[in-house]
Amino acid sequence: MARAVLLVPLGWLALLLPPPRAAEFSPSLDSDFTFTLPAGRKECFYQPMRRDASLELEYQVLDGAGLDVDFHLLSPKGETLVFDERKSDGVHTVETEDGDYMFCFDNTFSTISEKVIFFELILDNMGEDGQDQEDWKKYVTGTDLLDMKLEDILESINSVKARLSKSVQIQTLLRAFEARDRNIQESNFDRVNFWSMVNLGVMVVVSAVQVYMLKSLFEDKRKSRT
Repeated sequence: MARAVLLVPLGWLALLLPPPRAAEFSPSLDSDFTFTLPAGRKECFYQPMRRDASLELEYQVLDGAGLDVDFHLLSPKGETLVFDERKSDGVHTVETEDGDYMFCFDNTFSTISEKVIFFELILDNMGEDGQDQEDWKKYVTGTDLLDMKLEDILESINSVKARLSKSVQIQTLLRAFEARDRNIQESNFDRVNFWSMVNLGVMVVVSAVQVYMLKSLFEDKRKSRT
């Protein structure tokens, strides 16, 4: 049975209900979550979004038989935007409108194996950068006298911020890939050990049978006469 560690980032507000269960998260630029999806269950989450923003969602099945799961992404109007059937990973980006977007992971097709699933949300144009720029303009004065351009400074800062965010995202994905590869290697290791013990047992039995048969060939079966 696979073992998983449940990682709950700060700033996420989860509401777990009977299946299909649901969770709602506060707006965040970058959030990731790892959870165990039992066999025959469906897990749904809600993400509030603003108009003209961008929602990027990436998921991976880290452990479980088949490494596959069904994925659904629905708009606030209930329209199906994305449907992945029995896939191990996926990346989807949608332009959003005001409302709560729902995405679900469905493991109802599996009756035995649970799945360990990792997903990451990246939210763009949520309205925070514009507020930050306005705050900068309040504190910077005399730019003409100092021959400075606030726009250039903000552009450089935003460029550095975007690159740092991308680096964090890549590191998170690499950790997810490493976790999935480690689970596969551990499963293969257990399988090799099991069949090695089976082969060893067969060899011991065959050796014992061969020794017995050779010994029986050289036994003197003639009865002594009296």
